[in-house]
Amino acid sequence: MPTSEFPRIKKVTAKDVADRAGVSKWTVSRAFVEGSLVAPKVRERILAIAADMGYTPNLLARSLSTRSTRLIALVVDELGNPHQLRVLNEATRQVQALGYSTLLLNLSTEYSPAEAVRLADQFQVDGIVFLGTTLKRELIELAQRIKHIPLVVILRNSGELGIKYVSTDGYRAGGEIADLFLDEGYRRIGYMAGPLSERTELRRMEGFRDRLQQAGMTLSLVLEARHYRRTEGLRTLQRYLEATPHPDRIEALFCENDILAIGAIDALVATHSQRRIAIVGFDDIELASSPSFELTTFRQPIEHLVREALRRIIDPDADALGSLMAPGTLVIRASHRRQR
Repeated sequence: MPTSEFPRIKKVTAKDVADRAGVSKWTVSRAFVEGSLVAPKVRERILAIAADMGYTPNLLARSLSTRSTRLIALVVDELGNPHQLRVLNEATRQVQALGYSTLLLNLSTEYSPAEAVRLADQFQVDGIVFLGTTLKRELIELAQRIKHIPLVVILRNSGELGIKYVSTDGYRAGGEIADLFLDEGYRRIGYMAGPLSERTELRRMEGFRDRLQQAGMTLSLVLEARHYRRTEGLRTLQRYLEATPHPDRIEALFCENDILAIGAIDALVATHSQRRIAIVGFDDIELASSPSFELTTFRQPIEHLVREALRRIIDPDADALGSLMAPGTLVIRASHRRQR
């Protein structure tokens, strides 16, 4: 009978270390727990033997006694958006710096919110962070039923009692962008929204629309992109340009995020209309500063928001921490300026 060229190596167990060290298996386990009642010299000897044997503790097994897996689940649903990747990178960096590990749950048409939350529960995670995830009713109800896992929404206002959120103040940001367009003297102003969902709660369009109304103007146009993708921003504005005569077109357009705004600029270039419609985005992704786009946008305080989201899961006083709305920063480049 043929044998494998690479035979399986036997995994070293706590009992193997205990036998060599002449202590109990439970003493070996406690030696790896900071602050446990193990004599310093005994701990030092156990750790040295463990290192020599190549032993590492089973974190999932340890969680049964400590009631903590030190796992944080990160739930995402738009990994095609560069801003989402930036937020994910910052979240994993901060989680690891705190001595925790991450469990990434990527929602899709094939992987439902129900499956993601149930898996997080089965892994007994210490918390769940929804990273800009669209909070559909199914996901909200599941999250509320699993009351023993702290959870927080980042970059969106959950709009639900019992679900904390940490987000940029989109309503205020929308107002600032409206003022920017008003200062440039635009009269026909539009907004490009992302896909409609049961719970978006970004509030950017509301703040934008209300500030225009306060100035005695109306939001002339709302375009809806079906996805947060560059090609969708291009197609959405292109369809509008093809259907609308030049004299009737809007003068300025606020896009719900940068990737849609960059797609919109691509549409203007493709139709030889660059600079004929002012464009502003939201997020300040890396591509926004490219000389090809010079995109005026709104920067979210990602490091601060991630830090505050994790506080609401890990902090011993997390129950006393409510939701948070933080200010962002308007980043002025050239794409919003009127063509001279």
